[in-house]
Amino acid sequence: MVLWWLGNIVLIAVVAPVCLLFLNRVLRPAKEIYTYADDILDHGVKLTGTLDSVPKLFRTRDLTAAARQSADRYGAALQRIL
Repeated sequence: MVLWWLGNIVLIAVVAPVCLLFLNRVLRPAKEIYTYADDILDHGVKLTGTLDSVPKLFRTRDLTAAARQSADRYGAALQRIL
């Protein structure tokens, strides 16, 4: 009977704290990973919001090409006048 109580004391005094220590070593990085994942999601959503105007760049490219052609024609007309 004494060995039974001695085994219970060893279990409570040694094994339980060691298990809690290992559990803490596993849970702390898991919580950090969860925090990093939330941060990545938050910044990813903000990044996609800034990419909404990218299709307008194609329209801007076309307009600048048209303006460049018009400026070339205007310069050519001025050369003919002078």
